[in-house]
Amino acid sequence: MRAIRGLVFDKDGTLFDFRATWSAWTRALLLELTSGDRDRAAAIGRVIGYGLNTGDFAPDSHVIAHTPAEIADVMMPLLPGVDRSALIARMSSLAGETALVSATDLPPLFAALKQAGLYVGLATNDFAEPAQEHLRRAGVLQYFDFVSGFDSGFGAKPDPGPLLAFAASGGLDPDQVVMVGDSVHDLVAGRAAGMRTVGVLTGIAGPEDLAPYADIVLPHIGHLPDWVASFRDTAQSA
Repeated sequence: MRAIRGLVFDKDGTLFDFRATWSAWTRALLLELTSGDRDRAAAIGRVIGYGLNTGDFAPDSHVIAHTPAEIADVMMPLLPGVDRSALIARMSSLAGETALVSATDLPPLFAALKQAGLYVGLATNDFAEPAQEHLRRAGVLQYFDFVSGFDSGFGAKPDPGPLLAFAASGGLDPDQVVMVGDSVHDLVAGRAAGMRTVGVLTGIAGPEDLAPYADIVLPHIGHLPDWVASFRDTAQSA
């Protein structure tokens, strides 16, 4: 088995704890769109798989793995008179303001991954610009060689396009890359790209959801260095 030379990460639910970060964003968006009408906000929340009162997400919530445009399209029938483009733009700006809760201590983790000589990227179904801002605020943007959003021209997961673009940007073959994500969408994209896949449990999906699509399921990305090193050691001794 070839050594691992690249890691491409999902963002929400992988670098950042999904519930702790995006529940506040979703609640704020819904209340803003409905001028504080909690009944209307709760009704729209149900459509996108979010419980306004509980602050939790359904396993198939659109917020988990879909693009902002897809989330907007699901909400539009309940938002008469709202301009779709303006809604998507507001979703983007609100995402850039969202308080982030890291899944683990990110700066030392990514410093160690880069020190190990790994090519590192991000492939998110969020907008690229807020994604870069999130990485900057988390203190890790400088460690990323590649950042792709759904608006970067490579497609959106579960399409493998963003992952293949990452591999190509680093001159890597897909079987030298690991896709790391918290959702089935992430792992299906990784498998379709011909990559190894790692699931993490800092999103909404449980181990039983991720295991059929993952080479391994880890509690969070802080456990990655030891797993990656085991492959590098195996390849060097082969």
